[in-house]
Amino acid sequence: MKTILLVLAVLNLAAFVLYGLDKGKAKRGAWRIPEATLLLVALFGPLGALLGMELFRHKTKHAKFKVLVPLFLVLHIVLGVYILKSGLLP
Repeated sequence: MKTILLVLAVLNLAAFVLYGLDKGKAKRGAWRIPEATLLLVALFGPLGALLGMELFRHKTKHAKFKVLVPLFLVLHIVLGVYILKSGLLP
């Protein structure tokens, strides 16, 4: 259980950092992280991505990000509750 929580924390931190890096690159006019990459990272670290979107005000006007990132977070919560209730973890 501790390992799973650690992995989730690392994935969410990575998502948060990538959203911040991409916002910085956008401000400087530098090479950007592809949207598909940001969405893939959000799939595995949705809380970090959502916090990055809000804190850095990044991708908040893009409909697909406004819909998919919160949806990924809800899916993580539902899956987590299911796993805990079903006793799949020791």
